[in-house]
Amino acid sequence: MTDAITFVPSRTALLLMDVQAGILGLLSDPSELVQRAKQAKQAATAAGIQVVYVRVAFTEEDYKGISENNKTFTPVAENHLFAEGSPETVIAPEIQPGPNDKVFTKTRTGAFSTTQLDDFLRERGIDTLVLAGVSTTGVILSTVRDAADRDHRVIVLSDVCADPDAAAHRTLLESVFPSQADLLDGKSFADSLVAGHADGVGSAE
Repeated sequence: MTDAITFVPSRTALLLMDVQAGILGLLSDPSELVQRAKQAKQAATAAGIQVVYVRVAFTEEDYKGISENNKTFTPVAENHLFAEGSPETVIAPEIQPGPNDKVFTKTRTGAFSTTQLDDFLRERGIDTLVLAGVSTTGVILSTVRDAADRDHRVIVLSDVCADPDAAAHRTLLESVFPSQADLLDGKSFADSLVAGHADGVGSAE
């Protein structure tokens, strides 16, 4: 973990990714993760940090656009999984988006590849991304890599992300992510904001 991480609210976004029924259902018990995500969202909102949701859902046209070369998403298209409007795509009721939150819908793994997320962030001068969601080997990994390549500062909330493969989750947190992201647990994130570290004088560099 990295100590004394500070945040400038106007330059920071909390990304809650794939916290929807069809993905959360892959976990044996998602309730604790959802509760920690709720606490992180509440702390971010209170500090004036932009909250962004990224969810996965498909229209009929989206299914048609998936190449048979795509090993991950070909079965999704063939079985019409995560169809827009289906229960699989519904964000957990405990952490429904608020009026000032932004929601992006993607049709691939990472948060950036099929959305306008990067434009949204850059238009607002946001360059610090706090990542949370499911799964660690999926959207979190893809977004850490892509965000770092786009020169964003990346923080992963280590206990506000999870994966059905616990061993892979640990390996990513311990051996992979630290080369491109800082790690912080959800309580430390919330406490840092409540304690006044997000007062606009903390460095985001």
